[in-house]
Amino acid sequence: MDNRIRNSFSSQTMMQTLGAEITDVGQGSVTITAPILPGSRQQHGVAHAALSFAIGDSAAGYAALTLMPEDSEVMTAEMKINLLAPGAGDYLRATGKVIKPGRRLVIVTAEVHAITGPEEKLVALLQGTMVQVTR
Repeated sequence: MDNRIRNSFSSQTMMQTLGAEITDVGQGSVTITAPILPGSRQQHGVAHAALSFAIGDSAAGYAALTLMPEDSEVMTAEMKINLLAPGAGDYLRATGKVIKPGRRLVIVTAEVHAITGPEEKLVALLQGTMVQVTR
């Protein structure tokens, strides 16, 4: 399972551009981190909401994929984000989790935290639906 998720993730050029990496893969759960690079900041100097959305969406999607058959892939059918605080920190960490797996649709969430040293702050919540697709 772990290799399958990491191999799929490594083919996402957007995640490479953002400097994102998978830091944990579990059954129904995936964690992705990304540095807050100069090119992913908004006008106030904090992480752009697009960074939170991108890594949150990917973490949630890969969490869903951990529960899908080996011959499948995953795509987002819909995703909502609540931005709770500015993404100020050294990096962002998105933890995606499966809420309800289905045969075709999987309900997922992701929490995005801004990390600075030992401190972390919840900056975004995502909720959505993933769909299983044939590879």
